[in-house]
Amino acid sequence: MKQGEKPAQLQTRGPLTVINMHDKINLNYNDMKHSFLILLTIFFLVSCNSTKKVGSIDYGSPNKKQELLNDLTFKVDAYSNDKTYGYTEKNPIMVGGNSEGPKNERRFLNALSGPNGENLEYYRIGSCCMFTTKNGSFGGSGMLDMYSINYPGLDKDITLYINMYDSDTLKVPVGFKLKD
Repeated sequence: MKQGEKPAQLQTRGPLTVINMHDKINLNYNDMKHSFLILLTIFFLVSCNSTKKVGSIDYGSPNKKQELLNDLTFKVDAYSNDKTYGYTEKNPIMVGGNSEGPKNERRFLNALSGPNGENLEYYRIGSCCMFTTKNGSFGGSGMLDMYSINYPGLDKDITLYINMYDSDTLKVPVGFKLKD
């Protein structure tokens, strides 16, 4: 028994002996409640520090209609000279489509090849970076998708940021070219 701790009380009821652990249970419950509140506070502090407020980024909600080469590939006519195009959350590739957004993301990536015509391998890493848009399905907001891109001879995968809610002129990002 720890110093200052009350001993458990014994009560005899016929052939049974009942131990009153109420004080011990309350002590453990209060300790757990206190620990939980501390962990919850730390979680919220870390979460608030690592996220951006909705609306901190607004891409202007463009809604340009995209042209298809076929059902799996967008027609892309322009090359970007901007080294941040697609490579940062502040300048994502805007494919649009909402319900067809994931398919449009793949349609865009299917139009690209590596710098020497290499076939790309890609997969969706996940979503990030909530932003304000009139085209969103989350009450005026959307999230970017991040794709990992690889091709033969590439040392490290490339991450591209794609916006499936807003649609603007599609361009080939620096370091890629159009598939032949």
